[in-house]
Amino acid sequence: MKPEELSENKDKMTFNHYIFEIFLPWYKTQVKLRTYENRLPTIKKHFSYFDKMAVSDIEPIDVQNWQLKLSKKCKSSYVRAVQGLFSVAMDRAIVLGITTTNPSKIIGNVKKQKSKIEFWTKEEFEKVISLIYKEDYYQHFLFISLWFLFMTGMRIGEATAIQWEDIDFDSGVLTINKTLYYKNQSDYRFVEPKTKASVRHIVLDECTLNYLSEWKKAQQNLIQTDFVMSYNGIPTQKHTLAHAIERYAKLASIHRIRIHGLRHSHASLLISMGENPLIIKDRLGHEDIETTLGTYGHLYPNSNFEVANKLNGAIFFKEAKQNYDTSPKNQFTVDYLRNKEMKKVQ
Repeated sequence: MKPEELSENKDKMTFNHYIFEIFLPWYKTQVKLRTYENRLPTIKKHFSYFDKMAVSDIEPIDVQNWQLKLSKKCKSSYVRAVQGLFSVAMDRAIVLGITTTNPSKIIGNVKKQKSKIEFWTKEEFEKVISLIYKEDYYQHFLFISLWFLFMTGMRIGEATAIQWEDIDFDSGVLTINKTLYYKNQSDYRFVEPKTKASVRHIVLDECTLNYLSEWKKAQQNLIQTDFVMSYNGIPTQKHTLAHAIERYAKLASIHRIRIHGLRHSHASLLISMGENPLIIKDRLGHEDIETTLGTYGHLYPNSNFEVANKLNGAIFFKEAKQNYDTSPKNQFTVDYLRNKEMKKVQ
């Protein structure tokens, strides 16, 4: 649309036209391609509520009604994310002179609720992993995939991007320096990690190194691939592992978790072992300790008792047998309290 056409039509421009012809082409240049493609279905699905309305006619009451409708069927965290996107779109419309206010900011977003962290305990993971038959090639792939995620705490995009060259079997060090954008079997590529802190090195335990070495031999007997988490020559997609988690959780009679729950499970395992939060922060690739403590702080239920036990008897001293402080101020306090007690008796 030419500038003069935009000026003439901005007062009657429909929200649908604005989103697909003006906002999305701009938004695509502002975020990573993976982010754009992940959010596009959400925009198409939920922004349709305002499709036929003129952008400048959208009022706070309209956004509130939309917000309430979403809240009836979606989690608050999801509603917050959707409304956040809507607010970005309206802010851009203000910049372009299509409207003058952002009704989303006027009514505010839904209240943020602390989401429950889903994870498997060590015992629950043991139940699952003991049901996977490694002599079967595909199950061997599932075994190493779930084990790898549970024992490293990697994000799924980081894990699927790992190649054999990223693992130094001599030093036991795993290098994480990329993530995988996966659209389909013929369209996948490496992209930059989520944050600078995501680029990190993880030291693997001996057991994990042995399992990886075992899998490498089994894998390379059948296929040629650089990807660790692959059974068919291409990196695995998260749906494959999500289905495996659901299937084996049911077999083990434990609750199902999301793939990201394996990352939470790793953090939970380290916490239960008494690991320092700063070590957990670095291992998970968090940018700051606040993120780590904000996410997993509640998993330290006995920390106060542990601190109290450590403080108990930590200070050694002999109690004073005489008054060493003879300053006037101190004597005044003593006399004042003595006189106060005498008045009570009278």
